[in-house]
Amino acid sequence: MTIQNYITENKDRFINELIDLLRIPSISADPAYKESVFKTADEVKKRLVEAGADNVEICQTKGYPVVYGEKIISPSSPTVLVYGHYDVQPPDPLDLWTSPPFEPVIKDEKIYARGACDDKGQMYMHVKAFELMMKTNSLPCNIKFMIEGEEEVGSDNLGIFVKANKERLKADVVLISDTGMIANDIPSITVGLRGLSYMEVEVTGPNRDLHSGIYGGAVANPINILCEMIASLHDKDNKVNIPGFYDNVEILSTEERAEMAKAPFSLEEYKKHLDLSDIHGEAGYSTNERVSIRPTLDVNGIWGGYTGEGAKTVIASKASAKISMRLVPNQTPAEITELFTKHFISIAPKSVKVKVTAHHGGDAAVTPTDSIAYQAAAKAMETTFGKKPIPQRTGGSIPIVALFEKELGLKTVLFGFGLDSDAIHSPNEHYGVFNYLKGIETIPHFFKNFAEMSK
Repeated sequence: MTIQNYITENKDRFINELIDLLRIPSISADPAYKESVFKTADEVKKRLVEAGADNVEICQTKGYPVVYGEKIISPSSPTVLVYGHYDVQPPDPLDLWTSPPFEPVIKDEKIYARGACDDKGQMYMHVKAFELMMKTNSLPCNIKFMIEGEEEVGSDNLGIFVKANKERLKADVVLISDTGMIANDIPSITVGLRGLSYMEVEVTGPNRDLHSGIYGGAVANPINILCEMIASLHDKDNKVNIPGFYDNVEILSTEERAEMAKAPFSLEEYKKHLDLSDIHGEAGYSTNERVSIRPTLDVNGIWGGYTGEGAKTVIASKASAKISMRLVPNQTPAEITELFTKHFISIAPKSVKVKVTAHHGGDAAVTPTDSIAYQAAAKAMETTFGKKPIPQRTGGSIPIVALFEKELGLKTVLFGFGLDSDAIHSPNEHYGVFNYLKGIETIPHFFKNFAEMSK
């Protein structure tokens, strides 16, 4: 039986199984969903066993478990380590969803649900591609699965697991589908990811909320001051205004930037899709460069004072914000966290107290395009899409890519099938049925190519 025939015969089942997985609200950031996260791990284990994996195990960590499974056809065959995650982002704001985030629906050939693309849909492609290879007796090399439940909260326990299981995780390459491609008719493979430093800041003024009429004008307002401090973090050219922030930034050559510019991109379509009248960003760089090869600083949330219905005239005691910085090669989370902390504290007036807390972070990563694994992936995409994929750098972060290289000595192939329009981390996240099935079709070709090229 051919790959295409097997997919055609099992298409509805593949989709329904994913929908069942998407119904489980595996929100790792919210302790209220702890039971659901563990339930999802059990479900992933069950599906790996059904697909034909051996030694499938739920490996406990100090947080949520890692699901491990493998199929070793021969000690002399190459081994692919497949990584994915089963946890999802919180669905807020709920009122912006057109259908409930954990009640999946298919509209316009897209599956709408939290986690549809990031990463349940893309992770599950690998389980179904593995099943396909097992059922058609065409698995050409060894495969190991490592599917975690803490990616959306920084994968804090994955590093501990990897260090403790280096022998078990021995492989020749890591394969990850947690990225995207340019378009359904323009395949691409991600070769660069930005790093991350995620911070939380708190500004405290008076020891309690105060009447704004009695105290206004005489006491520091933490909300006003926090806004001023945040505004000062960018200069007039939209560069990050923190001393030393750019000291180690990788600078691409004119030739490298020219190659990047060859990727198809319509600025007008970009603005139309986001309902923008104009774009915004660091002077001297294109939109694609701003979201891939340049570091950034963004406020992800800000709060303080009274935000309920009606009016309440208070000067808040505290104001807080969450701030993320996307990093590029040669910038480290530890370095940037320290620079941010020192700077933010230094710009606070004496009338307030400032607390800075570092959350999770990760290093930027660049993967090679001259490796056997990359060539195997490119050839696989050319087979199923009918054209060669374009290598591209993207703006997201997958900190474990650097972890795998450091601890296991393994390079990664970022074999994503999502689209920028899939609204990951946002209301109405979705994943195309085409993309889901195309991934299941393409992955076996990667394994076949990798096995043949590794001889």
